Amino acid sequence: MLDMTPPTARCPVAHSVGDLTDPGLYSSGDPHTTWAQLRAHAPVSRRTAADGQSYWSITKYADVDHVLRDHATFTSERGTLLVLLGRDDPAGGRQMAATDPPRHADLREPLQRALAIKQVEAKREQIRAAVLGLITPLGDGGPYDLAEHMTRMPMAVIGTLMDLPHADRPRLIELTTAAIAPDDPRFARPGGTQAVLKAAHRELFAYFQDLVKDRQKSPGDDLVSLLLRMELDGRRLSLGEIVANCYSLLLGASVTMAQVPVTALDALMGTPTLDDWAADPSALVTGVEEALRWSSPTNHFMRYATRDVELRGQRISAGDPVVVWLGSANRDEEVFPDPFTFDIRRRPNKHIAFGIGPHYCVGHTVARVSLRVVMAELFSRFTDFAPAGPGLRLHSNIINGWESLPITARNRPERAPVTY
Repeated sequence: MLDMTPPTARCPVAHSVGDLTDPGLYSSGDPHTTWAQLRAHAPVSRRTAADGQSYWSITKYADVDHVLRDHATFTSERGTLLVLLGRDDPAGGRQMAATDPPRHADLREPLQRALAIKQVEAKREQIRAAVLGLITPLGDGGPYDLAEHMTRMPMAVIGTLMDLPHADRPRLIELTTAAIAPDDPRFARPGGTQAVLKAAHRELFAYFQDLVKDRQKSPGDDLVSLLLRMELDGRRLSLGEIVANCYSLLLGASVTMAQVPVTALDALMGTPTLDDWAADPSALVTGVEEALRWSSPTNHFMRYATRDVELRGQRISAGDPVVVWLGSANRDEEVFPDPFTFDIRRRPNKHIAFGIGPHYCVGHTVARVSLRVVMAELFSRFTDFAPAGPGLRLHSNIINGWESLPITARNRPERAPVTY
């Protein structure tokens, strides 16, 4: 087990904290120290973003759980991420992630059936082949950029399920990364963050419009074809609705899967915990769940209050934006004993890395199977993981993750049995 308790969680701290919307807090700062302060002193607090707009910040597990479950009081239809703070989401009511129940269920249930465990297990060998193609170069002896290679993993998986042409996938990775890290310096352009977002969205939506039109001529058993067959309010989905949900599926997969193994290995390299995990196949499932809790790859979700409501003595007015911090909830001392200890055998582990309530990640089964394959194959083939230089974190308040993390490893003299 690895203990990484921040100093500010061990002693009294000042009530003043920095700007939670600042991407620099997540690329070069310490959000966990900030969140620990807020959990202790201001779990529900009014905050101000750099542009002067205000929102409510929610940091305790119980309150995050409440906000995400109570869709009648906290709606998703006006926007679910801080990049849309102060602007209504044009996909509201059309995209699954930006639609409230009961309409949300009509969009979700066919996709949930298609992504159920039996259907995903049938794709396991395809997922395994994609994973092996990505991790095999680690055995060459030179520095291997774990983050760069893992960024390709979700696209290999969701690309197979959506039947996206292989030649298109590298560009799609760039565009989805720009959509979740629009403040990252490598995407900088005149007009700033909003210009980056607009350009990425325009190209992604245009791509899916063309793809859907082609798929209409030759449908198959992929997720895009499933969207073509779906009905909403007694009619087939419109082109705009299909495109919006293709975008949501692609972005959701990219967000969750890529960063978990990177963040876990970064935390555990050089510690006895990693060797313990690699030596104990029975800990694969609980270890992956702990890696999900630890990494919490999605930093936040946003909702808007539909009515006046009180939370921990704070009065939230109808129309106020409310931002819940998943990474904070997953380190809540009232829910997780020793929350800053990476415990590969943690039970129970009711993390909310996939969210909770009606918007619980529809692709959680795909993500879990894929992550178990990644970790099992890494442990069975390689040992002596070690850093090979400084890493570079994503400059994003949406994603907790890495842009680059060079490592080395040694091939195991004898390949260990693989258990999923």
